Amino acid sequence: MPDRDSPAADSPAREPLVEVILEDDRWEAAGLEPLAERAARAALAGVGRDPDRHEIALLACSDARIAGLNADFRGKPKPTNVLSWPDFDGPVPEPDGDGTGERLFLGDIAIAYDTCAREAEEGGIAFSDHVTHLVVHGVLHLLGHDHEDDAEADAMETLETIVLASMGVPNPYLPQERPSGASPG
Repeated sequence: MPDRDSPAADSPAREPLVEVILEDDRWEAAGLEPLAERAARAALAGVGRDPDRHEIALLACSDARIAGLNADFRGKPKPTNVLSWPDFDGPVPEPDGDGTGERLFLGDIAIAYDTCAREAEEGGIAFSDHVTHLVVHGVLHLLGHDHEDDAEADAMETLETIVLASMGVPNPYLPQERPSGASPG
């Protein structure tokens, strides 16, 4: 099983896949940058793409900020855990060339601290596991995966659980087991 606490980058020469824009300082204290890098790399590798040939931007924000984005882009003026804006409307092309040139920008993801923390506490799961799941979920959206109908949702959930399992993260779609007598939060 992979070491869940190891740094995201195996080599100091590797360019980050994820550019994190920190608007909420709580994300820095939560260690979002290495966690997001590791999750995005696993998601891309899980669908057979070379993570070193792609780029993603991740806005690490609060509920207030994501509620505004959700209102502007989805007409839903309330906070959500994660949003994504793919850079492609159709199939996502493979990066050009032999990997020595420009990397392919996949799009933007925004993630809200307050909602993520609340959901993790309510679900009795580790905050880092929940955030890892949401980053994987967002990356899969950037690659064209969706959950608009039951078949798409099942396929996306299956892919998420495979990627998360490769990282040692429990299946987020199964009830989490707690020690006898323990309660969440």
